[in-house]
Amino acid sequence: METVNATYSYVTNLEVMEMLQKIKSSKKKFGMRNLATVTYEALQYLEDSPCKNQTRESITNYLRDLRNYRLKPHEMLQMVNDPPTSPLHTQLLIDDNKAPLTDTENEKIIELTHTHFHNSGTTQQQHNS
Repeated sequence: METVNATYSYVTNLEVMEMLQKIKSSKKKFGMRNLATVTYEALQYLEDSPCKNQTRESITNYLRDLRNYRLKPHEMLQMVNDPPTSPLHTQLLIDDNKAPLTDTENEKIIELTHTHFHNSGTTQQQHNS
Protein backbone atom coordinates (compact mmCIF):
# COMPACT_ATOMS: atom_id res chain seq x y z
CA MET A 1 0.00 0.00 0.00
CA GLU A 2 1.30 3.43 -0.91
CA THR A 3 0.91 6.52 1.26
CA VAL A 4 -0.67 9.18 -0.93
CA ASN A 5 -0.71 12.01 1.60
CA ALA A 6 1.60 11.80 4.58
CA THR A 7 -0.10 14.75 6.29
CA TYR A 8 -2.54 13.75 9.00
CA SER A 9 -3.84 14.87 12.34
CA TYR A 10 -5.63 13.27 15.21
CA VAL A 11 -9.38 13.74 15.45
CA THR A 12 -11.32 13.43 18.70
CA ASN A 13 -14.64 11.66 19.02
CA LEU A 14 -16.26 15.06 19.60
CA GLU A 15 -14.96 16.30 16.24
CA VAL A 16 -16.17 13.15 14.50
CA MET A 17 -19.60 13.54 16.12
CA GLU A 18 -19.80 17.18 14.97
CA MET A 19 -18.84 16.22 11.40
CA LEU A 20 -21.41 13.42 11.32
CA GLN A 21 -24.11 15.76 12.65
CA LYS A 22 -23.35 18.12 9.75
CA ILE A 23 -23.57 15.23 7.28
CA LYS A 24 -26.85 14.09 8.85
CA SER A 25 -28.37 17.55 8.59
CA SER A 26 -27.15 18.00 5.01
CA LYS A 27 -29.82 17.77 2.33
CA LYS A 28 -27.38 16.27 -0.21
CA LYS A 29 -28.01 12.60 0.54
CA PHE A 30 -29.49 11.39 -2.73
CA GLY A 31 -28.16 7.95 -3.63
CA MET A 32 -26.18 7.68 -0.39
CA ARG A 33 -28.21 5.16 1.59
CA ASN A 34 -25.08 3.48 3.00
CA LEU A 35 -23.69 6.82 4.15
CA ALA A 36 -26.94 7.61 5.94
CA THR A 37 -26.87 4.23 7.70
CA VAL A 38 -23.24 4.54 8.77
CA THR A 39 -23.79 8.13 9.88
CA TYR A 40 -26.83 7.16 11.95
CA GLU A 41 -25.10 4.18 13.60
CA ALA A 42 -21.93 6.13 14.38
CA LEU A 43 -23.92 9.04 15.83
CA GLN A 44 -25.93 6.65 18.02
CA TYR A 45 -22.67 5.33 19.45
CA LEU A 46 -20.99 8.74 19.88
CA GLU A 47 -24.03 10.40 21.46
CA ASP A 48 -23.89 7.75 24.21
CA SER A 49 -20.12 8.05 24.68
CA PRO A 50 -18.07 10.39 26.92
CA CYS A 51 -17.76 12.98 24.12
CA LYS A 52 -21.36 14.06 24.82
CA ASN A 53 -20.05 15.80 27.97
CA GLN A 54 -17.10 17.43 26.24
CA THR A 55 -16.59 20.78 24.58
CA ARG A 56 -13.74 22.02 22.43
CA GLU A 57 -12.71 24.23 25.34
CA SER A 58 -12.73 21.39 27.88
CA ILE A 59 -10.64 19.22 25.53
CA THR A 60 -8.13 22.03 24.91
CA ASN A 61 -7.77 22.67 28.65
CA TYR A 62 -7.46 18.96 29.40
CA LEU A 63 -4.73 18.50 26.79
CA ARG A 64 -2.92 21.56 28.13
CA ASP A 65 -2.90 20.03 31.62
CA LEU A 66 -1.85 16.60 30.34
CA ARG A 67 1.31 18.13 28.85
CA ASN A 68 2.80 17.95 32.36
CA TYR A 69 3.00 14.17 32.03
CA ARG A 70 5.21 12.19 29.67
CA LEU A 71 2.39 11.09 27.39
CA LYS A 72 2.52 10.64 23.64
CA PRO A 73 -0.01 12.47 21.44
CA HIS A 74 -1.95 9.28 20.68
CA GLU A 75 -2.13 8.46 24.40
CA MET A 76 -3.59 11.88 25.14
CA LEU A 77 -6.11 11.35 22.33
CA GLN A 78 -7.12 8.04 23.88
CA MET A 79 -7.63 9.81 27.21
CA VAL A 80 -9.84 12.39 25.55
CA ASN A 81 -11.90 9.75 23.71
CA ASP A 82 -12.07 7.33 26.66
CA PRO A 83 -11.53 9.44 29.80
CA PRO A 84 -9.89 7.31 32.51
CA THR A 85 -11.87 6.68 35.66
CA SER A 86 -9.40 4.52 37.59
CA PRO A 87 -5.64 3.97 37.85
CA LEU A 88 -5.97 0.70 35.92
CA HIS A 89 -7.96 2.44 33.18
CA THR A 90 -5.22 5.08 32.87
CA GLN A 91 -2.48 2.47 32.66
CA LEU A 92 -4.40 0.59 29.95
CA LEU A 93 -4.59 3.75 27.82
CA ILE A 94 -0.85 4.35 27.77
CA ASP A 95 1.89 2.34 26.10
CA ASP A 96 4.33 0.36 28.14
CA ASN A 97 6.78 3.06 29.10
CA LYS A 98 10.18 2.43 30.54
CA ALA A 99 9.10 4.82 33.31
CA PRO A 100 5.41 4.15 34.09
CA LEU A 101 3.24 6.74 35.77
CA THR A 102 3.52 6.99 39.52
CA ASP A 103 0.45 6.47 41.69
CA THR A 104 0.35 10.23 42.35
CA GLU A 105 0.52 11.06 38.62
CA ASN A 106 -2.15 8.50 37.90
CA GLU A 107 -4.50 9.96 40.51
CA LYS A 108 -3.85 13.50 39.26
CA ILE A 109 -4.77 12.48 35.69
CA ILE A 110 -8.04 11.02 36.98
CA GLU A 111 -8.72 14.27 38.87
CA LEU A 112 -8.01 16.27 35.69
CA THR A 113 -10.40 14.05 33.77
CA HIS A 114 -13.14 14.63 36.32
CA THR A 115 -12.48 18.37 36.46
CA HIS A 116 -12.47 18.96 32.71
CA PHE A 117 -15.14 16.53 31.53
CA HIS A 118 -17.52 15.63 34.32
CA ASN A 119 -17.93 19.18 35.62
CA SER A 120 -18.09 20.85 32.18
CA GLY A 121 -21.71 19.84 31.55
CA THR A 122 -22.73 21.16 34.95
CA THR A 123 -20.83 24.39 34.38
CA GLN A 124 -22.45 24.91 30.98
CA GLN A 125 -25.92 24.32 32.39
CA GLN A 126 -25.28 26.88 35.13
CA HIS A 127 -24.09 29.46 32.58
CA ASN A 128 -27.15 28.82 30.38
CA SER A 129 -29.56 29.29 33.31
